[in-house]
Amino acid sequence: MDAGAGRSDYADVRHVRSSAETVSTRNGRVELVRHWEEEGFGVRVRIGGAWGFAAARGHERAAAEDALARAIAVAEAQPRISGQVVALAPEAPAQGSYSTPVEIDPFEVPLEDKLALLSQADAAMRGDARIALTTAHFDAYRDEKVFCSTEGAYCEQRIVECGGGMSATATSDSETQVRSYPGAHREQVSQAGYEHFAALRLAEEAPRVAEEAVALLTAPPCPAEVTTIVLNGEQVALQVHESVGHAVELDRVLGREASYAGTSFVSASDLGSLQYGSPVMNVTADATVAEGLGTFGWDDEGVAAHAVPIVREGVLRGFLSSRETAAEIGLERSGGCMRGEGFSRQPIIRMTNVNLEPGDAGTLDDLIADTDRGIYMATNRSWSIDSRRLQFQFATEAAWEIRDGRLGRLLRNPSYAGVTPQFWASLDAVCDRSAWRLWGVLNCGKGEPGQAMHVSHGAAPARFREVQVGVA
Repeated sequence: MDAGAGRSDYADVRHVRSSAETVSTRNGRVELVRHWEEEGFGVRVRIGGAWGFAAARGHERAAAEDALARAIAVAEAQPRISGQVVALAPEAPAQGSYSTPVEIDPFEVPLEDKLALLSQADAAMRGDARIALTTAHFDAYRDEKVFCSTEGAYCEQRIVECGGGMSATATSDSETQVRSYPGAHREQVSQAGYEHFAALRLAEEAPRVAEEAVALLTAPPCPAEVTTIVLNGEQVALQVHESVGHAVELDRVLGREASYAGTSFVSASDLGSLQYGSPVMNVTADATVAEGLGTFGWDDEGVAAHAVPIVREGVLRGFLSSRETAAEIGLERSGGCMRGEGFSRQPIIRMTNVNLEPGDAGTLDDLIADTDRGIYMATNRSWSIDSRRLQFQFATEAAWEIRDGRLGRLLRNPSYAGVTPQFWASLDAVCDRSAWRLWGVLNCGKGEPGQAMHVSHGAAPARFREVQVGVA
């Protein structure tokens, strides 16, 4: 990082080598086998408060120097910032290494073993003529990163992710219904090795998945009413992602993402005062949680992983931030949320593991037993939320009536809608640690040019009162 360093206030470089593998089946046949790799440098410089970024493929010194020269040119071409330039929030230079704990390297497992497991699951969903489509798939990802900066940082990281899932689609003359496992959109990926994928027990769960897809064809429709709802942990996780995680990204709050990802109903001045939800709502962004897709040793500007309180007893207490945005609003430290996709995208503020903390409502069975009347909804099917992360409508694959503390009839096409602070204010119970788990999201999009990020959300089933269900 010597070349050009004297002309910049700050500079850093990441070398990233990325690998990915996808294997999938469709109606009992191999649908896709794909493996790709790429590597290169991403260089950032800051000159007079203006940023420049450039990337170059490869691992040779000449490629890094070329990216540095172009990053400097971009920074120097930016409009100068009038007034005093805000210094980056202080951070001890990153030193050391981080590696995902892995029992079985997913990239070393023979393709035949992966296909055998997927084929077993696919076959176990077929048999009923109403099942028109079955799919099963496996995913693995690996990033090997080296980061250094003009502040003296140098760290290495090796992050491995693995998982997969399946889905069954049932059809009739008038209906099409889908059931997925273990999560929405047929996937559940964690920061772990092949052992995580094997533990999903796809073949064992497949018959139930298919049976529920078929049963949904003739299930009564979910009624339109205002009622109590209980959401399974996976749907709570998506609710956190869309209506909390994105809303507290500080670049959005400050208007920096308005042209692409939108803004937020939250303002920087709301810190410590905004009533985000009920007193049982506690949310933490924690980049240290085992197996989380937002877990690491350091973010992509060298900030050590740590936990950031976001909501405490319903009150806004923190933001997802970078060193620059944290300093801009007077925070003592960055939230450690800067990440870029691969080597070729500039790091921007991204979620880590934004978790709804467990409550004291016991297990899901306990929560259902404590609910006199309502609807239990499971497995996300679709989501829609406005650009300020305020008004939303979500649908799930399946729902069941709750009557006198017991699950009743299966219901098809369930959905619910709300306004973020009012919805979270209606939260009155969250299951305890025994029902809490991390749920992965692989398609979190943001930035210009766009980039996808893998994030996780810890959640347990939760109950919300007086919610609009169905189309009013």
